[in-house]
Amino acid sequence: MIYVFLATGFEDIEALAPVDIMRRAGLPVETVSITGAEVVESAHAVGVKADKLLAEIDFSKADMIVLPGGMPGSTNLDACTPLTSAISAHYAAGKPVAAICAAPLVFGHLGILQGKNATCYPGVEGELVGAAYTAAIVERDGNIITGKGPAAAFEFGYAIVDYFKGTGASNALRHGMIYQELVG
Repeated sequence: MIYVFLATGFEDIEALAPVDIMRRAGLPVETVSITGAEVVESAHAVGVKADKLLAEIDFSKADMIVLPGGMPGSTNLDACTPLTSAISAHYAAGKPVAAICAAPLVFGHLGILQGKNATCYPGVEGELVGAAYTAAIVERDGNIITGKGPAAAFEFGYAIVDYFKGTGASNALRHGMIYQELVG
């Protein structure tokens, strides 16, 4: 199961576009509220009903942990000790993690970006402790995927699909979603 964690103030498109793309690809994905409430308010005051609450999930069943950015969503994720502890254990077990926009700061604070290439929203790169900041739209270094910001949400979702299904697996989705016509 791929878990996408929602904190108050998450960036709408960075959570929902990747979830949509992963579900279109047939990947098992659930949104998880860290707030204790089913409905989580986004950075743009959109209430999104999460599939699960943090207390209801079993991290041992997580295939990937995904963090959307946004403010204060990213700092709220970073302040959630049960989540950050689970991320550390998940990564230590060699399992993949992904974060976009400001949310890679969580990985930086946990020390899991040490010696890795990573990207994030401009101005957050100082929080990517030990990482080589690339400024790429999406960066994959081993089992870590990071994305730059809201406009990268589609590429971020496609990168997750390709991680699980193989390089180029997202091409059919890109075509079906008319994404290729947009980016050329």
